Amino acid sequence: MSAVKLPRAIRLDPSDTFVFRRAAEPGEWLVTGSFLFGQADPTGLDPKARAAFRSGFLGVASFGWSTLAVVTDATEAEREAAIAQLAGHLIDKLGAPDLATARAAAAEEIAFAASLCDHPAQTLLALHRTQEDGEIRERFRTLTPRDAGQSEGFRAFEFLEVAGEDDGPAEQVDLLSLGKPR
Repeated sequence: MSAVKLPRAIRLDPSDTFVFRRAAEPGEWLVTGSFLFGQADPTGLDPKARAAFRSGFLGVASFGWSTLAVVTDATEAEREAAIAQLAGHLIDKLGAPDLATARAAAAEEIAFAASLCDHPAQTLLALHRTQEDGEIRERFRTLTPRDAGQSEGFRAFEFLEVAGEDDGPAEQVDLLSLGKPR
């Protein structure tokens, strides 16, 4: 039996590959990645960074972004490997002062990601991130497959239940302008 559930990147269509500067690879472990925006003003971000701010989960392996996460059973060894991989990025990309500090921060991020997975395996998670009164606020929605026993995988238009949909303001995104180089 698995020790924990963690979010994994899932791609129902190719949009992540042009919406984000770098897309997470399907199947890689995810964290919210909000720590990357702690000092950012979302209004000053370019369109692809703004899309990542608004709705991206951060890939632990690629440091790319995924619009959707799928709740997945993970072993303790997989959780530990995700912590080690994220800690490496925190040192290499973000200048964490030492491995102990990076591991502690990575473990905290992975623990928070696991806390989002208090749903049956194969539940999809979506994130909406905003900045309100200088603070980053995250809202999460769950999407449950219409037929939880389906063996062919997810299909984008076969979802029955959306939880958390009424939590925030409606927002429109111009996908065509996101795909244009700046």
